[in-house]
Amino acid sequence: MSYSDILFNVEDAIATITLNRPQAMNSWTRRMAREISAALLACDQDDTIRSVVITGAGRAFCSGADLSGESDYGVGNEKDVDTRRDMLAFPSLMPWQIRKPVIAAINGHAIGVGISFSMNCDIRFVAQEAKIQFAFVRRGLTPELSSHVIVPRVAGLSRAADLLLTGRIITGKELAEMGLASKALPADEVLPTALEMAREFNYAAPVSVALSKRMLWDSLNASVAEVDAREFKTFEWVCTQPDALEGVVSFLEKRAPEWKMSAHRDFPDIR
Repeated sequence: MSYSDILFNVEDAIATITLNRPQAMNSWTRRMAREISAALLACDQDDTIRSVVITGAGRAFCSGADLSGESDYGVGNEKDVDTRRDMLAFPSLMPWQIRKPVIAAINGHAIGVGISFSMNCDIRFVAQEAKIQFAFVRRGLTPELSSHVIVPRVAGLSRAADLLLTGRIITGKELAEMGLASKALPADEVLPTALEMAREFNYAAPVSVALSKRMLWDSLNASVAEVDAREFKTFEWVCTQPDALEGVVSFLEKRAPEWKMSAHRDFPDIR
């Protein structure tokens, strides 16, 4: 697929997806949603890619939906109801659904879908002076992309109510203080820090990472007993696989492991 609203690059086993409408502060379009889905699918299916970093071109991460009425997103005009339903231009594949770790490098302002989409990533780094806003209720809308489950699970119900029900602006520094980002940094350090973190995944077994990621996200809506049972079944399975043997042998031999299993091909159906 050719891309126009994003950039897609792979280097050192890390895929970088860059929202690429800097002239519009990377405002969200229907095309951008399609292209992000295609890029995430490519990352999921390519075993040479070990992790994904998502960032924005220019000074913003994503300023929210394109409300100008001039893009193919079509939100800001006065056309028929079907056109206004283009607001629902969400990716068909979300970061939490792929089998690779996904890091959001929030290099600047993240408004509306810019922050709700980021919450679907596994890890977030944010520019400390960035403006962050779940702006939906101030546009006559409601937060989307699983915000009502992810934000309270990560930050607690009270903080989620604060952000989702007021739609007020906070800084990246406050986002990190609330636990919704791993670290707030100067803007020019956000992407390098995210890439440095992404390199850490190159040392881990791809299938083990994929399984652990899936259990983390599935545990958002599961009991302790359910998670414990799933963990036991998963651990029982991985102990019989080639990568478990390689992990132990390479450790004893004091060498880098040579993982043999594919997150794409060998991912088991454990429930």
